[in-house]
Amino acid sequence: MTHLNSLDVQLAQDLGDFTDDDLDVVFTPKECRTLQPSLPEEGVELDPHVRDCVQTYIREWLIVNRKNQGSPEICGFKKTGSRKDFHKTLPKQTFESETLECNEPAAQAGPRHLNVLCDVSGKGPVTACDFDLRSLQPDKRLENLLEQVSAEDFEKQNEEARRTNRQAELFALYPSVDEEDAVEIRPVPECPKEHLGNRILVKLLTLKFEIEIEPLFASIALYDVKERKKISENFHCDLNSDQFKGFLRAHTPSVAASSQARSAVFSVTYPSSDIYLVVKIEKVLQQGEIGDCAEPYLVIKESDGGKSKEKIEKLKLQAESFCQRLGKYRMPFAWAPISLSSFFNVSTLEREVTDVDSVVGRSSVGERRTLAQSRRLSERALSLEENGVGSNFKTSTLSVSSFFKQEGDRLSDEDLFKFLADYKRSSSLQRRVKSIPGLLRLEISTAPEIINCCLTPEMLPVKPFPENRTRPHKEILEFPTREVYVPHTVYRNLLYVYPQRLNFVNKLASARNITIKIQFMCGEDASSAMPVIFGKSSGPEFLQEVYTAVTYHNKSPDFYEEVKIKLPAKLTVNHHLLFTFYHISCQQKQGASVETLLGYSWLPILLNERLQTGSYCLPVALEKLPPNYSMHSAEKVPLQNPPIKWAEGHKGVFNIEVQAVSSVHTQDNHLEKFFTLCHSLESQVTFPIRVLDQKISEMALEHELKLSIICLNSSRLEPLVLFLHLVLDKLFQLSVQPMVIAGQTANFSQFAFESVVAIANSLHNSKDLSKDQHGRNCLLASYVHYVFRLPELQRDAPKSGAPTALPDPRYHTYGRTSAAAVSSKLLQARVMSSSNPDLAGTHSAADEEVKNVMSSKMADRNCSRMSYYCSGNSDVPSSTTAPRPASKKHFHEELALQMVVSTGMVRETVFKYAWFFFELLVKSMAQHVHNMDKRDSFRRTRFSDRFMDDITTIVNVVTSEIAALLVKPQKENEQAEKMNISLAFFLYDLLSLMDRGFVFNLIRHYCNQLSAKLNNLPTLISMRLEFLRILCSHEHYLNLNLFFMNADTAPTSPCPSISSQNSSSCSSFQDQKIASMFDLTSEYRQQHFLTGLLFTELAAALDAEVEGISKVQRKAVSAIHSLLSSHDLDPRCVKPEVKVKIAALYLPLVGIILDALPQLCDFTGVDTRRYRTSGSDEEQEGAGAINQNVALAIAGNNFNLKTSGIVLSSLPYKQYNMLNADTTRNLMICFLWIMKNADQSLIRKWIADLPSMQLNRILDLLFICVLCFEYKGKQNSDKVSTQVLQKSRDVKARLEEALLRGEGARGEMMRRRAPGNDRFPGLNENLRWKKEQTHWRQANEKLDKTKAELDQEALISGNLATEAHLIILDMQENIIQASSALDCKDSLLGGVLRVLVNSLNCDQSTTYLTHCFATLRALIAKFGDLLFEEEVEQCFDLCHQVLHHCSSSMDVTRSQACATLYLLMRFSFGATSNFARVKMQVTMSLASLVGRAPDFNEEHLRRSLRTILAYSEEDTAMQMTPFPTQVEELLCNLNSILYDTVKMREFQEDPEMLMDLMYRIAKSYQASPDLRLTWLQNMAEKHTKKKCYTEAAMCLVHAAALVAEYLSMLEDHSYLPVGSVSFQNISSNVLEESVVSDDTLSPDEDGVCAGQYFTESGLVGLLEQAAELFSTGGLYETVNEVYKLVIPILEAHREFRKLTLTHSKLQRAFDSIVNKDHKRMFGTYFRVGFFGSKFGDLDEQEFVYKEPAITKLPEISHRLEAFYGQCFGAEFVEVIKDSTPVDKTKLDPNKAYIQITFVEPYFDEYEMKDRVTYFEKNFNLRRFMYTTPFTLEGRPRGELHEQYRRNTVLTTMHAFPYIKTRISVIQKEEFVLTPIEVAIEDMKKKTLQLAVAINQEPPDPKMLQMVLQGSVGATVNQGPLEVAQVFLAEIPADPKLYRHHNKLRLCFKEFIMRCGEAVEKNKRLITADQREYQQELKKNYSKLKENLRPMIERKIPELYKPIFRVESQKRDSFHRSSFRKCETQLSQGS
Repeated sequence: MTHLNSLDVQLAQDLGDFTDDDLDVVFTPKECRTLQPSLPEEGVELDPHVRDCVQTYIREWLIVNRKNQGSPEICGFKKTGSRKDFHKTLPKQTFESETLECNEPAAQAGPRHLNVLCDVSGKGPVTACDFDLRSLQPDKRLENLLEQVSAEDFEKQNEEARRTNRQAELFALYPSVDEEDAVEIRPVPECPKEHLGNRILVKLLTLKFEIEIEPLFASIALYDVKERKKISENFHCDLNSDQFKGFLRAHTPSVAASSQARSAVFSVTYPSSDIYLVVKIEKVLQQGEIGDCAEPYLVIKESDGGKSKEKIEKLKLQAESFCQRLGKYRMPFAWAPISLSSFFNVSTLEREVTDVDSVVGRSSVGERRTLAQSRRLSERALSLEENGVGSNFKTSTLSVSSFFKQEGDRLSDEDLFKFLADYKRSSSLQRRVKSIPGLLRLEISTAPEIINCCLTPEMLPVKPFPENRTRPHKEILEFPTREVYVPHTVYRNLLYVYPQRLNFVNKLASARNITIKIQFMCGEDASSAMPVIFGKSSGPEFLQEVYTAVTYHNKSPDFYEEVKIKLPAKLTVNHHLLFTFYHISCQQKQGASVETLLGYSWLPILLNERLQTGSYCLPVALEKLPPNYSMHSAEKVPLQNPPIKWAEGHKGVFNIEVQAVSSVHTQDNHLEKFFTLCHSLESQVTFPIRVLDQKISEMALEHELKLSIICLNSSRLEPLVLFLHLVLDKLFQLSVQPMVIAGQTANFSQFAFESVVAIANSLHNSKDLSKDQHGRNCLLASYVHYVFRLPELQRDAPKSGAPTALPDPRYHTYGRTSAAAVSSKLLQARVMSSSNPDLAGTHSAADEEVKNVMSSKMADRNCSRMSYYCSGNSDVPSSTTAPRPASKKHFHEELALQMVVSTGMVRETVFKYAWFFFELLVKSMAQHVHNMDKRDSFRRTRFSDRFMDDITTIVNVVTSEIAALLVKPQKENEQAEKMNISLAFFLYDLLSLMDRGFVFNLIRHYCNQLSAKLNNLPTLISMRLEFLRILCSHEHYLNLNLFFMNADTAPTSPCPSISSQNSSSCSSFQDQKIASMFDLTSEYRQQHFLTGLLFTELAAALDAEVEGISKVQRKAVSAIHSLLSSHDLDPRCVKPEVKVKIAALYLPLVGIILDALPQLCDFTGVDTRRYRTSGSDEEQEGAGAINQNVALAIAGNNFNLKTSGIVLSSLPYKQYNMLNADTTRNLMICFLWIMKNADQSLIRKWIADLPSMQLNRILDLLFICVLCFEYKGKQNSDKVSTQVLQKSRDVKARLEEALLRGEGARGEMMRRRAPGNDRFPGLNENLRWKKEQTHWRQANEKLDKTKAELDQEALISGNLATEAHLIILDMQENIIQASSALDCKDSLLGGVLRVLVNSLNCDQSTTYLTHCFATLRALIAKFGDLLFEEEVEQCFDLCHQVLHHCSSSMDVTRSQACATLYLLMRFSFGATSNFARVKMQVTMSLASLVGRAPDFNEEHLRRSLRTILAYSEEDTAMQMTPFPTQVEELLCNLNSILYDTVKMREFQEDPEMLMDLMYRIAKSYQASPDLRLTWLQNMAEKHTKKKCYTEAAMCLVHAAALVAEYLSMLEDHSYLPVGSVSFQNISSNVLEESVVSDDTLSPDEDGVCAGQYFTESGLVGLLEQAAELFSTGGLYETVNEVYKLVIPILEAHREFRKLTLTHSKLQRAFDSIVNKDHKRMFGTYFRVGFFGSKFGDLDEQEFVYKEPAITKLPEISHRLEAFYGQCFGAEFVEVIKDSTPVDKTKLDPNKAYIQITFVEPYFDEYEMKDRVTYFEKNFNLRRFMYTTPFTLEGRPRGELHEQYRRNTVLTTMHAFPYIKTRISVIQKEEFVLTPIEVAIEDMKKKTLQLAVAINQEPPDPKMLQMVLQGSVGATVNQGPLEVAQVFLAEIPADPKLYRHHNKLRLCFKEFIMRCGEAVEKNKRLITADQREYQQELKKNYSKLKENLRPMIERKIPELYKPIFRVESQKRDSFHRSSFRKCETQLSQGS
């Protein structure tokens, strides 16, 4: 870092030098659809307006490009543009999780066997190796593992290895961040182009009628019935055979290829279901009504043959003669409508364009949806392809089989719409109108994007137009139903003439068959008819005249003709439409001509020099027209001599409509006037000029022009938009063009400017126009981007007055004060804007200096005129040093001035849509700079000071506007955001054009101003962030920040940034301590201006604690992230030395991130292993649970602060605003990038100086990084997993919040545990749900991803994980190296190890593991003694992880892990010459691995054990010590544990057997507490996975009792539990843990009880976890008992925060008891007996199984049957259905029998006194009972008097709940009940049911009625009455039965009383409709009572001796009175 002082010029230049300009002005030719652009006809002098229009349409775009804005290639890369091939350069990273996936399926294919069940009898682990390890082949050993190398060399080798093959760009691997924050991406507006709607291609295939006798002509057009509008022009098509075409040869002089078209492309902008395609068919005129002519078509059929044939031939001959004579006239014949509603399906029309994606890919609805896409106007109509609809929309062929005959008196469009409306409603039309059978086949499809051989409506060929011409397609012009807001971009000038009606009723008789000849004339003689009328089918392309169709014998015919005319570009007063009316005689008369002239009419095309369109009713002149008639309109012809003879006395008799579709005629008065006046200024005209109907003199010109400018905005929006480009160009020209009108200088700039503002306002406010994401109007955006160019100033002779050379007042006399004090002069400036109208303004440009400056070509071109005209072409380069010609106004200066001096509404609007004016400024400045002399490149002198003052003012005003808006209510905020973004882009652009110091000052003003005015922190930061983010995306951002900083040359930023106003000036770098480089100091802010500002915002955002800040935090992080990512991918920053410098620029970010440590998302709780795809997901969730939490669990606890390893242990407790997962990852990747690219030696120096508190923070940060970048497997690309993570976290976060607030062990465990993560029983459903959700999300995201893409994503994310972890590893090496010089290494070592171990716990690539193990070995070698003495917990974790990797399937990983494990043993032996502790830890690790890891593979592990053995044998240095034998002993031990594992594997599918086995293994470790504890935890883990929370909790209670035993042996504290005795209240089973045997190890022995649980905090951790599980399992009472043990310990340690938490949990538990008491579900119990030798050990064993609460017998039966069926084959397993004792002799020896019986807990009478609550009746259960009914004959069931019952009571070995879910039965007792005893029990049960139903709160009428019905219902079989009749009818003979008899009698007594109460209660509950039911019940009750009374009242006298009498009387009287009460109540009630 020291070489920072020599300015690295080279680097600065590599990154683009300052003087280089970034803006490039380029001209790009317009894309033209047609082969030749559409132009007016050649050789005509155009008038200025048409010339301007055409010029605008054909000139090139002028685009200002940034040479590398946002470096497009980077953006491209970030947007995965060039990422396509990037992945090919990446190495494939191998992850074990993925190699496993491939191999697994094979393993599971075979059937499962249970053959091992028999061998379980080997209790406990087998002591000797059950087979020799030596028989295996060891893995390859690492060479030179055992060589002696110094620690330094070892580290160096490791570092070199790590540095090779690294990925250069970290961000290339990181998925690109969401666009939503990417404000710096400025959307490029869409290029203006011609508007095309939804296009459909219609091909006419055939037209045939029943008989073919003559040529027929079809024309088609679209009509919208709802809008009553014809929406397309006509398409004419000739489908006749050559024979019929021949009939007309005489009348068709030539046939143009274009008239042969048979397919048309229609365009529909606004689809609707009301659109019809109407086909009209005409025929050649012949004698007769339409009906007569159609007759033959109705009666004759060609297929009839015979006579028909003759008739047809005759008709053909007739037709031929007509054609020859009348071939050029037509008559209407038939028409047919075709509904297009199935193409424009209306249901989808309402959808906005944005909905398009929902339509994609639904092929079933393809046809219906075709054009179903309404669209926002002004966006180009989406073509169908884009809608994703066109692609699967099949072409459909339609056939029309009947045509409606045309009716002569109903031919108008009005009639047509009526017909169509009727037709749409019903088919009534068919009944009224005759239909002609025929066949028209046409094909309708979506028009493809590119159509070969197509013609525009002007007949221009569209590209591609192949040479070999086929029949062309024609594009048909659309007449949209509503406005289309798309500016004109092509020259189009068409006129449509529609003759509608002629009324000659009162005319002489000769006028019957009338036709009109229509001509477009350019003069009055016959030869002036112009060939500009478009031809129809099979004829010339253009005609001079056209005739309308004739309606036979109709004096007032309707016409439906459409005459399409190509208007000449230059129209004069002579142009007019001439209509000549003829009568056509159909019969051939001798010598008479066909036509008889009837009269004339005409329509001048121009009126007041403006195109005439609209509807007219013209008079008809009956004689030849007089000369010069065309100068006047037909209605207003002046009197002639001789007078003209008019039809109907000059009344209008001829209706006609004229429409123009033109891109030169505005057809809007305001626009027309404005353009006319502008042109009168530009060209020489004679005054007065005529504008519309007024004449304007030269004196009034200025005033009128100003008026017209002001009125521009009043014109209709559509014409304004259509001519937008031209209007704006003209206004801009006016604003800078010096005008001299009538000798006076006129100044229009203020008016022009205000008009532009008004237009911008109305465009933005129109609902119909679209905007981009920054709220910019798309039309204006594309205008500025493509169309705008500096106004070309005219050089015209002054209109009048001599040129006077007065200086321009603005630049000389009007000295303005500084921008701040501008207000006093505003009005003045407004009046004098730009040039004072009172002073003449034409200044001579002939002075010498200017001439010298002018470039020679300019002078050449204009030399002769220079001295006369106002010069002012912006192309003239002028030096700022020379006094500038005063009249020369620069557009950017004028615009800025106008922005500054505007007031009122104008000002408000200007700043509201500031973006538009900013972009105009920038584009004009760029052109100005481009046109300047290149030598004048000093930025300071490019622009005048005055202009710079204006810019300052503008920026200040916009800033204060923003601030003012933000103070207002919410809805203004969006406006402020948009202005803020516009301002940022403006300054961004200015950085490329102006002096940067000046721009920096503006930025500073902006920041200060906002801070001063805003008090809402999130809004303030958010605004400034977006602002800075845009500025920082500048391509020269690094240079702007002086990242190569040199104290001598670098200018400091214009001022200290916001918070460092008073800081000292920049001190040189050397004096600073390195530490300060990592902090955001004021010097830093001065030198690195923008970065300083950005960091200040980030720090402020992270530090803030206000409402709504989290979104802002996300924004801030995202800004930094995108910035770093753009550097990383910038091709200019590839060199490592450049990256080092850039990283140095970002060092303060490290300080900020460290401060934000407590806010980072904690990934531990979120998804340690969830997104792995191998194995079962649930198992994985637990994969790394307790064992790996250990370190944290203890470390965080205040009793044991050996390590400060726990996250955040070093921080004050404060409620922070947490960042979410995505934001945290983005921040972490930035941190890693800096760490990767910064100068490593600098980092080491920095670390060496840090206090240990800060170092621990860095380690915490790395710990988070490890989890943050864990590889997530192939299934989910990074993007998906983070999103899912995000979603699922929100839910989980709420559930967990309470837990995670808990600090210390419990909180930490919770953080790190994946499964069972909550108090709620539903929690694991929650996890399960999340998993489904992730799958759903992935499925959703992956729909469109191919396998290749998924592989590619996996490849990239694999590389990201590897690279990120390697950077973390580098950092740890740096910490170790830096700290080995210091003394704090002991505390650090733990932290480093913690991170390393945690990284081993993640899914890692072999590359990383290789390096990680190398680092571990270096650590062991360097700090071995420390590791074994101090870091016990870490050492255990380390053993665990290394051992885990020893079982890896990857050879590379395995050999690395073996080497590391061997070294670990070797060094621990060296340290203590007895590695008992490591031995213990390895053994425990293996035990926990075996119990937990689902993907654990014992073969690989055995192989590794063999390899370690090989190392120990080859280790010559150790041969003389006891070490090798100890190693062998250990390995043997491990091997035997593996044997257990194999066993467990076998039972994987049998959960009970598996738990039994684990239980045995745990029992066998009675002598080794650590291992027993491990196995208990393994069991807990398994139970949790199966959702047996109570059992899991019991395992932990046992574990805790074990710990308590050993703690009480070690130390005698009164607050600790006294061994396992203290746990009796929780469970009587715990006494097993008491240490009684003599051979118990003493806890002082080395390596015994060294585990982290054998501490007080470990004990508390276990108990808290148990309490949590009890709570989840619903045993809230036990939670209390557990905390009774915890609280004294917490009190002793003064852990008040945890006490608070504990008591809140207790409160919750008690609340739950109160609220949920009877709603809780405890277990259901079953007795399961196994019979048959197949079961091995289990034969004849009986167990009680505890199943989940509502398990039914069939469920457990099915489960066991299915499971054993798989083991032995279904045919060999049988379930015994009854519960009678099994007779072994009767069983088939080859079968396995299972007997399953439901059992209930059984309590003696005395027990019931203690077991009061629902919980007590379901807890601590050892005795269960089931009943078996039987009769003495052997049947199970019989009559009441013979029904016996056997009650069987089972006693289990342990009490439920226990640490397993099945317990064996140790004792069985049986009682037999006689029939009367059975009856007593049944009656008691019934009475109890009644009592419960009566007393239920709240009452449940349904339940009550059900029980009542069963008790008093008349039909109850074996009901109470029958029981009484059997047993109570007579006194038993046997005195032994007296007692029973009496007992039963008393039962009945109580029973009938309860029934009475129940009937009474029911009465109160029933609704009105149940009255009858109640009566019935009551009747039945009374009947029952009557029947029972004699039996109940009969006592056995012998039983009532005096001793009892008193009592019984008492009781009786009590009963009686209650009965009496009852009866009275009843009687009252009834």
